[in-house]
Amino acid sequence: MLSLKEHPHRRHNPLTNEWVLVSPHRTQRPWQGQLEEVAPQQQPQYDPTCYLCPGNDRAGGKKNPKYSSTFVFDNDFSALLPSTPTEEVNEDDLIVAKGEPGICRVVCFSPRHDLTLASLGSEQIERVIETWVEQFRQLGTMTEINHVQIFENRGAMMGASNPHPHCQIWAETTLPNEPTKELSAQSEYSDAGSSCLLCDYLRLELAHKTRVIAENDSFVLLVPFWAVWPFETLLLPRRHCSDLEQLGQEERRGLAVMLSSLATRYDNLFGVPFPYSMGFHQRPTDEAKHPEWHLHAHFYPPLLRSASIRKFMVGYEMLGMPQRDVTPESAAEHLRATPDVSLQRAG
Repeated sequence: MLSLKEHPHRRHNPLTNEWVLVSPHRTQRPWQGQLEEVAPQQQPQYDPTCYLCPGNDRAGGKKNPKYSSTFVFDNDFSALLPSTPTEEVNEDDLIVAKGEPGICRVVCFSPRHDLTLASLGSEQIERVIETWVEQFRQLGTMTEINHVQIFENRGAMMGASNPHPHCQIWAETTLPNEPTKELSAQSEYSDAGSSCLLCDYLRLELAHKTRVIAENDSFVLLVPFWAVWPFETLLLPRRHCSDLEQLGQEERRGLAVMLSSLATRYDNLFGVPFPYSMGFHQRPTDEAKHPEWHLHAHFYPPLLRSASIRKFMVGYEMLGMPQRDVTPESAAEHLRATPDVSLQRAG
């Protein structure tokens, strides 16, 4: 009999129709996670050299207002430009390029330079969520925009160039690769059974409970059965909805609580500021209604067993498929046992 705790096996990701190799037999030993002495990185509340702090200069002579809550501006080094021509270059369908217009924005979570999602507190995170909703609504109604991607890269390990709490929003004409896979999978599932893929999946997870980390009346936080990254998580609303704008006020409050809980668990897991890339996958903003789409957020942290040991996607994983040793069930168990009380809260 196949044992998911002992035997190497593949797990299917129904959202992307891809597979991950799990090798639990390589961890037949006690938990190897450890806390390491990491030099404290105390940040000031205001940094005069930070281009995101209130009143400071940015690139090209632009100056930030002395904002007191969230602050949104067009990225000074945008990866996408709204004036890009949409023409196509095509040589025998083998050398193909297409112009991709779009808009890139930066959202500062707070005027405080020294805060993070873990230390903001749920009330301030609610303000961030309201800003996300406003930006999704504003960008999504533009005729040339068909996808709005809200994401945060936290920590130098994930390429974040500035510790000031912020995220990015990229809005573009074409649906990117990952949402395209998820749209296809959710549409096929809905067409086949007239139900929602993630609603049905969440029902299974709530029955098992082994991968659920935390939950409230509005949201459930879990390690997905098909997780690739060691402490990858998936955040799902209990009610079927397809974007942040459809969340009611209590649901937005519940989302803020869960974001705060996850960020603090991550930081407390190894006793260090936990790096990750996270993002919300919302419905495409074309003219279709997309009833098949279920709002969700992915968190992809690279740390494996300590503050300095990270997972790398190399070798077999680049040439074959992703692989992991620590099972998602084990990762969920450790995150459940990790306190979600932040050592620093906004004051």
